Amino acid sequence: MTQSVTTDLSVVILAAGKGSRMYSHRPKVLHCLADKPLLGHVIDAAKTLNPAQIVVVYGHGGDQVPSTFAKAGVQFVKQEPQLGTGHAVQQAIPLLPNKGQTLVLYGDVPLIRPETLSAVCANRDTLVVLTALLDDPKGYGRIIRDKVGKFLRIVEENDANAAEKTVCEINTGIIAAPTQALADWLKALKNNNAQGEYYLTDIVPQAIVDGMEVASVHAANLWEVFGVNSRAQLADLERRYQLDYAERLMARGVSLRDPARIDIRGELVCGQDVEIDINCIFEGRVTLGDGVIVGANCVIKDAEIGSGSIIAPMSALDSMKSGPHCRIGPFARIRPGTTLAAHGHVGNFVEMKNVVMGEGSKANHLTYLGDATIGRNVNVGAGTITCNYDGANKHRTVIEDDAFIGSDTQLVAPVTVGKGATLGAGTTLSKDAPAGELTISRAKQISIAGWKRPTKKKVT
Repeated sequence: MTQSVTTDLSVVILAAGKGSRMYSHRPKVLHCLADKPLLGHVIDAAKTLNPAQIVVVYGHGGDQVPSTFAKAGVQFVKQEPQLGTGHAVQQAIPLLPNKGQTLVLYGDVPLIRPETLSAVCANRDTLVVLTALLDDPKGYGRIIRDKVGKFLRIVEENDANAAEKTVCEINTGIIAAPTQALADWLKALKNNNAQGEYYLTDIVPQAIVDGMEVASVHAANLWEVFGVNSRAQLADLERRYQLDYAERLMARGVSLRDPARIDIRGELVCGQDVEIDINCIFEGRVTLGDGVIVGANCVIKDAEIGSGSIIAPMSALDSMKSGPHCRIGPFARIRPGTTLAAHGHVGNFVEMKNVVMGEGSKANHLTYLGDATIGRNVNVGAGTITCNYDGANKHRTVIEDDAFIGSDTQLVAPVTVGKGATLGAGTTLSKDAPAGELTISRAKQISIAGWKRPTKKKVT
């Protein structure tokens, strides 16, 4: 959900952590969820607020983070050494204006929703803290309030006493505050705590002393505020992300055979009455028209599938487009640059690359078609291949309307099969086949009388 332009909002994303428990050479925020780096999810959520600027504070991993997001339209500042969350935000302050509001996010909290961020930023003249209620708050900072529920402070787990550790309202770390006030509070931070770090949370008592209201917003979904510190947590959030996406698809009328067994690694746009079987993966941007049926175990990337089409199980489609009422698979592989017109059939163990296939044409069995233009109502027999590569360059095959290609045919490109032509089974075509005629290329069949099949010699 995109908000109106907010020119006085700045966003700071803390992404300097190493992620020791990931046991990886990559910075934690570059590990992927739904095929996108964790930090990418946070940047995208921040951009829905249309802030004036986004500043990413990085640290571990050298320039891996800035180089990965060089085209993301954000600014970068390095935190070195890493002395806590308050110290991290301090590094970004010189890049922020003296007015307006600043929102602080975390690069390893990927599922935060734009609606939640909008609520946090709604009151621009107060310090707003995003909190959550956990049955088991172990490991989190606790929200300490007075008897009437007003904020007093946030205490970290390592600094909390026994009574404070029983509090179930936790700090998510996400805050919004007037930028100038935030800068002043950060200057006054002390590191007299168990970790010897400068905590961002310590600005809360300073705000209270200054007479500023400290408000809280509760996350609607707990998984929105969960961070990633291990491979197990990453896997858990992956499933939560996928289930949330699946539920949104079903709410819009998509039938999923099992919502727990679908993976969307990009954007999936579906028409009405779409049916998707188990273990399907959708990558990039995929559009499925009305009434499309996708069988089990398909992998579909950057594709547009016309209404009423059927993708049979075990098919892999990449950067292709089909018209309405096509049938693809099972076990079909369609590679980039391929377009199928209406009522096209691509059957089992057929591979296509850079092919334009006309309306009603079929290649139903065991075939490779590469760099080809195929007309209307063409039948391509089993075992046919286009010999499109000469070892240095690709060449194109043209098959005109109503042609019939017999089984086990080799089309040595560049070559053209004329309209209505027929190629006999087993033909190797290296010259153009004239329209409306039968073309055959076969070795003469002979039988050798008296020939005997060799037998194995007995070992003595």
